[in-house]
Amino acid sequence: MTPEVRAYLAEIGRRGGRRSRRVLPPETARQMVRLREARRAFKRFYASCFWSSPKDYVVTAQDIPWVARQLMTHGGREGWRIGASLCR
Repeated sequence: MTPEVRAYLAEIGRRGGRRSRRVLPPETARQMVRLREARRAFKRFYASCFWSSPKDYVVTAQDIPWVARQLMTHGGREGWRIGASLCR
């Protein structure tokens, strides 16, 4: 790689890194993680806990307590663990 190309790629990377950094309040970041985990759990435990819901249902932030309750009721030990972590 030539020095010019290396310098060009370094500049592009530096600019992209500056733009992509965003500052989130800690509570918003925690809520985003909880929502991501609830969506994963919905897909993983669909057959045992959420079979009566549409398969393409999109879990929202308001659904997190419902997902946790279903997991803790019908998900077995692993579902209980994930549901309890969503309740924190």
